[in-house]
Amino acid sequence: MKTKLIEDEIKYEGWQLAPHWIYKNFKIQGDAIVAFIGECEVKLSEMVDIEDVINNEPIYSKSMLSFISEQFNVGLVEGVFRQRLLICIIKEALEKRGFKIKRNGDDLFFDDKKLTVSIATKSVNSILIHTGINIDSQGAPVQASGLSSELGIFDIENFAKEIMDKYSNEIDDIILASTKVRGV
Repeated sequence: MKTKLIEDEIKYEGWQLAPHWIYKNFKIQGDAIVAFIGECEVKLSEMVDIEDVINNEPIYSKSMLSFISEQFNVGLVEGVFRQRLLICIIKEALEKRGFKIKRNGDDLFFDDKKLTVSIATKSVNSILIHTGINIDSQGAPVQASGLSSELGIFDIENFAKEIMDKYSNEIDDIILASTKVRGV
């Protein structure tokens, strides 16, 4: 799986969770994960999570580290497993830094305040994952925590690279592991 840290600031609005967005914008073809920093504002009209639409829960973060991944030849259930793997890798990276992080499904919490948003969905030919980690929690519509504002993590770019490298290596290793066993 290919990785790329995008240096330009991008406001995540939900429409970027689309087939070939990574390929069209960054010329990365195939399975990939990219990360970028920017404001996050997902209105109900762009929501993929129907539960959030029903509950009238738009998403906002003044500053968020966003990961978008597109992976091909994968069903939606496996896509959700891969989304949860990404969440667990983020949790491990934060716990390694000494933070007590709680996971509930695809959400992470610090001090009982929401740290992340995440969704996995299926396009016509791929699965798409967006996971966002608040950097600055001010202005969030829910009780939220942030990497910089509450956890004191300011080297966001290196943190993003660490997460993407671990995720990419894990996915590649899972696929490789599936090729070394004999069927029974």
